[in-house]
Amino acid sequence: MTNTATGGCLCGDVTYSFDRDQVVSSHHCHCTDCQKSTGSGKATIVFVPSAAVDMKGDLKTYTVEGTAGSHVKRGFCGKCGSPLVSFIEENPGLTIVKAGSLSDSSWVKVASSFWSDSAQPWSPVDPNCDSVPQNPAMG
Repeated sequence: MTNTATGGCLCGDVTYSFDRDQVVSSHHCHCTDCQKSTGSGKATIVFVPSAAVDMKGDLKTYTVEGTAGSHVKRGFCGKCGSPLVSFIEENPGLTIVKAGSLSDSSWVKVASSFWSDSAQPWSPVDPNCDSVPQNPAMG
């Protein structure tokens, strides 16, 4: 059995893979930026060292100032628009994979929720995992 995770966009133009043993952690983010970029109540995200991610295809990006002031570069397919990854300038070396873009996400174990303060009533914070009102303390 392989430990390789794969994923990509709807049209197949952009794909990626990484070793699941390299995953740092997985979380739900309820910030308003993630709500806008996913069109949902949250983004389920998987933190992976960038060096471990093999990305193929023409990834387009759009950079925004995040809810807490960080500089977030969001990666998506330029053809079908599928959101795939994010990069935070202030956290170099980390790729944030959108769990919904994985070919098989059944193995993802969510450790916590971020930005519970902005969770929508129709997409509430999971009461079975830890949560923080905004970004977690780093360091």
